[in-house]
Amino acid sequence: MAEETIYSKIIRGEIESEILYQDDLVTAFVDINPRAPKHFLIIPNKLIPTINDIEIEDEIALGRMFTVARKLAKEAGIDEDGYRLIVNCNAHGGQEIYHIHMHLVGGRPLGPMLLS
Repeated sequence: MAEETIYSKIIRGEIESEILYQDDLVTAFVDINPRAPKHFLIIPNKLIPTINDIEIEDEIALGRMFTVARKLAKEAGIDEDGYRLIVNCNAHGGQEIYHIHMHLVGGRPLGPMLLS
């Protein structure tokens, strides 16, 4: 079993965060280091370290992450202009916290997907 992460503590309410959505499968909150005017994180409540660790039984939670992304984008008023969803995997993919998470960023033109 993977070790607990800071996200585990946010899910349980032990670390204060601006929670935007929470149910039995996923939690979404405002990123504390935003890279765009709107920057949210959407995470499964189950600790899944990387995309490589996803199992068949995780499909419902992962699907919920996308429907929550759609909901948050609409509520933030960025659904029509567009936004980006990003999931990193392992060191070369830029993953820093080993609890999979989806970044929802928008609110301005984001430019090319890869900068280098």
